[in-house]
Amino acid sequence: MKPFSESCVENRAPILAVLREAFAGRRLVLEIGSGTGQHACYFAPELPFLTWQTSDRAENHAGIHAWLADEGAPNIRPPLVLDVRQRLWPVETADAVFSANTAHIMDWDGVTALFAGVGRILEPDGRFALYGPFNYGGHYTSDSNARFDAWLKQRDPASGIRNFEDLQTLAAAAGLELLHDYPMPANNRTLVWRKAG
Repeated sequence: MKPFSESCVENRAPILAVLREAFAGRRLVLEIGSGTGQHACYFAPELPFLTWQTSDRAENHAGIHAWLADEGAPNIRPPLVLDVRQRLWPVETADAVFSANTAHIMDWDGVTALFAGVGRILEPDGRFALYGPFNYGGHYTSDSNARFDAWLKQRDPASGIRNFEDLQTLAAAAGLELLHDYPMPANNRTLVWRKAG
């Protein structure tokens, strides 16, 4: 039985609208934390100019393979084993990176490693799109995000909704400049950075 994420169904159309613009003219996108594989199976057919490289930790690969077997498009590649803390990632270069609902699940060292790794592999003028809930100025953008953050920290004290300003600091250190901060449904955002150079 395939894993299923309701949130993937709810957020996929608004994210796709952003990716159509953000990834225009790109060729290869690395998806970090493909999860169930549902996003890849929805986005790739809609963005046929892209090769969509899925990746995740090994324990999630069975579910991704199940989705790809049923609904995979010809421009989706099977998942690579990727833990952001690896010094060497299995993709040496890409001109786009996408990740959804990962920064608040990882601990802060993982988030730091995520941005450093994206900075290493992203080609000049490449794009990094990160979807999820974020705080601004240390404040929640909604009561529901505050409740969600409390739930995350109860489950894992090292996780939690990240501050936009802290992510900007990591992005700058990785050679990334913010292009857009898109409001999304359910108090989420999609942040899009460009690799300088």
